[in-house]
Amino acid sequence: MSKKILTVDDSASIRQMVSFTLKSAGYEVAEAVDGNAGLSKAQGAQFDLVLTDQNMPGMDGLTLIRSLRKQASYSSTPILMLTTESSDQMKALGRAAGASGWLVKPFDPQKLLDVVKRLVG
Repeated sequence: MSKKILTVDDSASIRQMVSFTLKSAGYEVAEAVDGNAGLSKAQGAQFDLVLTDQNMPGMDGLTLIRSLRKQASYSSTPILMLTTESSDQMKALGRAAGASGWLVKPFDPQKLLDVVKRLVG
């Protein structure tokens, strides 16, 4: 049974690239256009990993992570940030919010797959 991954990003091209990369490796992928849509999808189904952007309209990635971590079903689910933000301060905020890892855009597809495989198999 393939692992289910939710990717949350307001950029359609990034969602397409991430989905293509993950699906080509056998993962089942759902997409959400922003944090609010991501939270709604996460509440409607259980995902094995959540991959989120930081800067999105409505709800940003850090708020999404905090919201997911409050739910028992996502208290230990790996959550990766995939964002253009790369400052140490932002990464510290991500760790404090409960992010499991941090990848900077533009992403290397193989590096993304390596990290995802390490986290969920």
